Amino acid sequence: MKVGLYFGTFNPIHIGHLIISNYMADYTDLDEVWLVVSPQNPLKKKKSLLEDYHRLAIVRVAIEDNENLRESDIEFKMPRPSYTSDTLAYLKDKHPKNEFHLIMGEDNLRTLHKWKNFENIIENHKLYVYPRVLTIQEEQEVEQIGSLPENELQKHKNIIMCDDAPVMKVSSSFIRQAIKDKKDVRYLLTDPVHKYIEEMNFYK
Repeated sequence: MKVGLYFGTFNPIHIGHLIISNYMADYTDLDEVWLVVSPQNPLKKKKSLLEDYHRLAIVRVAIEDNENLRESDIEFKMPRPSYTSDTLAYLKDKHPKNEFHLIMGEDNLRTLHKWKNFENIIENHKLYVYPRVLTIQEEQEVEQIGSLPENELQKHKNIIMCDDAPVMKVSSSFIRQAIKDKKDVRYLLTDPVHKYIEEMNFYK
């Protein structure tokens, strides 16, 4: 089975994440998409970041009616900080019959050369890349990391550019701030996620 891994803090998961996940499961040769919830870095605690198990639960209720998507807490069990190359090796060892590939935004592709063991990643796994419209702050962060020219890695045999993927300019940080400001976010979240966040009184 071909599995696409979509990493994120999902704080909270929103319709933009779900649109990308469903597109990858439906319009590519991937059989399933696993949404890998990133654990909180103990050295970089943020007040706005929900506990790991809450974010995992929110992802679970968001995708429970889609048989092609599943949540994963695999990185909760690994040493921190976690590296994608280590996660891929662990999953391959645990699920030897599966092929694991990555789903990422174009901004991550531009900084891939900074990742641990990136050569090994790109040679042994496909990367399904969707376009991203960055905010000014995000663009500055990418430049600070040191990005490659946009087309330099796109020609690699394992890079699959999904330029027709529907992308929404919506962020978890915008949603968190909107909830704090008592704004209406119901159309940015699925009903189960919105209900869960409301009932738990999160982000207020």
